[in-house]
Amino acid sequence: MKNITVFFFATLRERAGMKFTHLEIPADATVANLKTILGQKFLSLNGLVESSLVAINQEYAFDESQIPVGAEIALFPPVSGG
Repeated sequence: MKNITVFFFATLRERAGMKFTHLEIPADATVANLKTILGQKFLSLNGLVESSLVAINQEYAFDESQIPVGAEIALFPPVSGG
């Protein structure tokens, strides 16, 4: 297991009801695994977290990206515009 900090932004922050949380995740966790964990822990994020943008230690990451020990994760809601 490893400890990480997850920061929520915009709509995700409103739905989670907090700016950040500390989590313990499996040692081999990926971004996709983290999204599943967050959806289970914060039911209010279901439907949003799956399509959210994720940054690990200030660099954008993909679902298959591994999460390092002590990572700071930023979650941004999906955006649209024109």
